[in-house]
Amino acid sequence: MVARSLLYEGKAKIVYTTTEPEILLAHFKDDATAFNAQKRGSIVGKGEINCTISTVLFQYLEKQGIPTHWLESISANQMRVRRLQILPLEVVVRNIAAGSLCQQTGLPLGTVLKQPLVEFYYKNDSLGDPLLTSDRLFLLELATPEQVNQLQQMARQINRYLSEFFQRCDLTLVDFKLEFGYDAQGQLRLGDEISPDTCRLWDVAETDPNRRVMDKDRFRRDLGNVETAYQEVLRRVLAQGNEGGGN
Repeated sequence: MVARSLLYEGKAKIVYTTTEPEILLAHFKDDATAFNAQKRGSIVGKGEINCTISTVLFQYLEKQGIPTHWLESISANQMRVRRLQILPLEVVVRNIAAGSLCQQTGLPLGTVLKQPLVEFYYKNDSLGDPLLTSDRLFLLELATPEQVNQLQQMARQINRYLSEFFQRCDLTLVDFKLEFGYDAQGQLRLGDEISPDTCRLWDVAETDPNRRVMDKDRFRRDLGNVETAYQEVLRRVLAQGNEGGGN
């Protein structure tokens, strides 16, 4: 399949239209950003790693009955996806206190939450992707109450499936970000990607708060060995996928 024209270039991907109106081509980049793109850099091989990990996890979720935008991966860093009308929301699921949850609530890093927390953030770079209350979400007409309920249900299902998958990889799924949109038939589907860029992952075997980090926090916090961590996540995900982790 040949890309036709540039549709959009974001922080982590370039998206092209194709000769099929409802199918797009997503190209994963090695570029790395943090803190709403205030910090920029590059992670060698990140595009191929994230595309491959996302491919395995999208296939796994599809087998669990979660509809996604993924169709096929045509190269190491490119995949064909369904065109979605993306909701302007980032859906964040948290299992363990980390990042902004600690900063905003005072919860100690590593606090295991009694139940997963599902939060909504306004997908708006100029505003800094702010956390939304339900009233603000409805005030801005970003989603209906019915859509919010569906998003919450899907996010919790995805959390359960991904937590189980990563546990088999000896990784703890601390928290992660999801994006959703509607396809041409009006079905709500999971979009974007699932990777160390969008998930906090901790090595189960490590207790040191820095050495256990296996995700983009290594880049955010200048912990070093970023490529090594991404490559190790890829190795474990592929090993689990090959062992039938998607069944």
